[in-house]
Amino acid sequence: MTKIIGLTGGIGSGKSTVANYFKEHDIPVYIADEEAKMITNTKEVLSKIVVEFGDEILVNNLLNRKKIAEIVFKEKDKLDKLNAIIHPEVKKHFKNWLNSKIDYPYVIKESAILFESNTYSDCDLIILVTAPIEIRIERTMKRDNCNREFVIERMNNQISEEEKAKKSDYVINNITLKETFIQLDNLL
Repeated sequence: MTKIIGLTGGIGSGKSTVANYFKEHDIPVYIADEEAKMITNTKEVLSKIVVEFGDEILVNNLLNRKKIAEIVFKEKDKLDKLNAIIHPEVKKHFKNWLNSKIDYPYVIKESAILFESNTYSDCDLIILVTAPIEIRIERTMKRDNCNREFVIERMNNQISEEEKAKKSDYVINNITLKETFIQLDNLL
């Protein structure tokens, strides 16, 4: 049976860098956030989101991610409502994806909110990617072309790195690429 390795970390921690490392070693990687973005633009899911949040969250009949983020990262109950729509669909999609990977001894399931979504319980092992908070803020501001306050709002909607570390089997400190790759080589 294929083992599921959970890969998580806060915003700006470097999960994508680690996920790409596994891909380069021919290990299947499921990026939950990317899949969720595609799923939210399906007619069925998008119509549920519109019912909950109104037409103002649409641009050209697609979800305006910036607008929805402004709403949900300021009001936890709105974030919970959005997650209640999206998470079951992502879980279903992951299950189908996993069924196509039965020939692999293990796969990576990357999710920033592995613990918050309670999907960590499906994992056989969990890897946490972490970095100092200021590095994470700077990375995210540069990557997303956003301000510090926006990044902090998003961080405040994720559980702390300390909490995640307690629930994880391995912690990768992603400060420099060289150090990160050494840690990952030791895992493989």
